[in-house]
Amino acid sequence: MTGNPNLVSPFVADTADVDDRAVLGEGVKVWHLAQVREHARIGAGSTLGRGAYVGPGVSLGENCKVQNYALIYEPAVLEDGVFVGPSVVFTNDVYPRAINPDGSLKSADDWSSVGVLVQHGAAIGARAVCIAPVTIGRWALVAAGSVVTRDVPAFAIVAGVPARRVGWVGPAGIALVEEADAAYRCPVTGERYRELDGVLTKE
Repeated sequence: MTGNPNLVSPFVADTADVDDRAVLGEGVKVWHLAQVREHARIGAGSTLGRGAYVGPGVSLGENCKVQNYALIYEPAVLEDGVFVGPSVVFTNDVYPRAINPDGSLKSADDWSSVGVLVQHGAAIGARAVCIAPVTIGRWALVAAGSVVTRDVPAFAIVAGVPARRVGWVGPAGIALVEEADAAYRCPVTGERYRELDGVLTKE
């Protein structure tokens, strides 16, 4: 017997469409009607829900969770442990047009794609839209229905159209409790943080 018997092969539903040039890590699950395009990389332990779309060359880290009908267009990069809620959209075109000024149909050579970067542990709520190019900082939380038009700091909670910071959040996913002197505390873990000039750091 060859190979590592402890490895768990990826699961791909019969109705999913995974390009032969995509790379799926150990234990990846790709559910009904999901599509993974060429050269995309899906890290070990990640899950793609029904109807999710992952564009060419998109990179997902380990243990990501992409919910039903999320659309992740290239060249997006998701680091480890990212949550993408149902029907989230990551755009990739700053100046969208179907045709050129002369009326000819645009091709891939007629525009330059820009991507969304989502850092470790961040979460994007249902039906949020992230307008590339933006970076969602580690452990940040984007509220459902928000439209993100600028970078989101690490640990920030953002909400609205356009999304603005409305609080801070820790890795447990619960809003931090504000205390005296720009200090914050996680009510779940007890970890403490401090804000300085719009940046939150763990004490």
